[in-house]
Amino acid sequence: QAQVVESGGGLVQAGESLRLSCVGDGRTFIEHATGWFRQRTRNEREREYVAAINWKGTTTYYAPSLEGRATISRDNSKNTVYLQIDSLKPEDSAMYYCGIDLSPFRQRVTGTLTSVDFGSWGQGTQVTVSS
Repeated sequence: QAQVVESGGGLVQAGESLRLSCVGDGRTFIEHATGWFRQRTRNEREREYVAAINWKGTTTYYAPSLEGRATISRDNSKNTVYLQIDSLKPEDSAMYYCGIDLSPFRQRVTGTLTSVDFGSWGQGTQVTVSS
């Protein structure tokens, strides 16, 4: 089962941008969709689904909270999925996690997916946005 490592978080001012990276290992990573989630508390049940990309990189999903400000992309030659967030707001502050879709070769990623559909979570990367 693939493992992932998230990076790219940091402390930024409101209005700035960050690009988060999710690096996976193994063939499983490139054969599965990847989702980005964020969590503001220690309660994993409050993990918010914010973006996803299918295994080929041809379909994407964005939560309304990020729609128009974020771009998710993947480079399967580097086993990496990126989440670029522009015009960051203080309410974007959270620990950001990526997860691997438990179903291989999913063609479309939609808002009906939840954290239950993903696994192989990394340790997360902290994003803090100051006003």
